[in-house]
Amino acid sequence: MSATTKARRDTPPEEATAKAPPPVTERSSVAEKRDPGKAPPAATTPFLLDFFPLEGPDQTRLARFFERLKEGLLCTTRCPRCGALHWPPRVACPACHAEDLEWIDLPSTGRIYAFSAVLAGAPLGMESDVPFAVGLVDLDGVPLRIFGRIDGRPWKELDIGSAVRVEPLPLADGRVFYRFRTVD
Repeated sequence: MSATTKARRDTPPEEATAKAPPPVTERSSVAEKRDPGKAPPAATTPFLLDFFPLEGPDQTRLARFFERLKEGLLCTTRCPRCGALHWPPRVACPACHAEDLEWIDLPSTGRIYAFSAVLAGAPLGMESDVPFAVGLVDLDGVPLRIFGRIDGRPWKELDIGSAVRVEPLPLADGRVFYRFRTVD
């Protein structure tokens, strides 16, 4: 190997010797650039980390679910062709692929089938709620078992078979979701 070849191999390319930008640290984040006296805007959750779905008719074909939820009612879809009841609501029947589904209201009460406590690692925006309970609820009168958060009692006081009811959860940005609340 010649001295020229060796020199080229030992010399880093120009791109590698160019000064790199300073590393991004937590202290140089966007949050620090906000006015510390001002509260952060309501919708600060990054879209891909947002736990709650977009709800408008221009954003989803399931907007009826959210409209009914704002009225305090839980609903879902059923296929008139094969009779399949769906959870979550669908735009097409997974059993027979029909797209002419009908909307039906669901019971607002049920019983806890299983539950667990979230003690750490809560989803973004729910960190201050820890600990809280999540679980599966068998709705009264329909063959559906639905997952959701369970409020009303500390998780240590919940029991399998306890009665719960569905309640809408209004979000700060105008959207809505649901939770279950224990019935005393």
